[in-house]
Amino acid sequence: MVALARLVVDGEDVVVRLALPERLLARRREVRLPLTAVRAVSVEPDWWRGLRGLPRSARWLPDRFCLGEWRHAEGRDFVAVRAHGPVVLVELRPSAPFDRLAVSTPDPEGVVRAIRQVA
Repeated sequence: MVALARLVVDGEDVVVRLALPERLLARRREVRLPLTAVRAVSVEPDWWRGLRGLPRSARWLPDRFCLGEWRHAEGRDFVAVRAHGPVVLVELRPSAPFDRLAVSTPDPEGVVRAIRQVA
């Protein structure tokens, strides 16, 4: 997998857009949530801290990537994480279908600024 997922603000939504190889592995094109569901957003420099629980409907290659839904004691997260880089963590409100988004993206600081400006 060469392409990276993109985390973007699209109108009133925060969207995880997956590249073609990621779409095939995750069996979905994107994850779209309203900005009102965002509780907090931050950059985690250690990629592995973006993961919690166990993969449910996910694909992973140890020390390379994790992609899909992860279940944990508090609920479920959607992750599109590549090893050895920072991860954007988007904490979500209880009304959202996921508890957190964890996404490796080419410009994590820029994504956090963009979400904070509108959320």
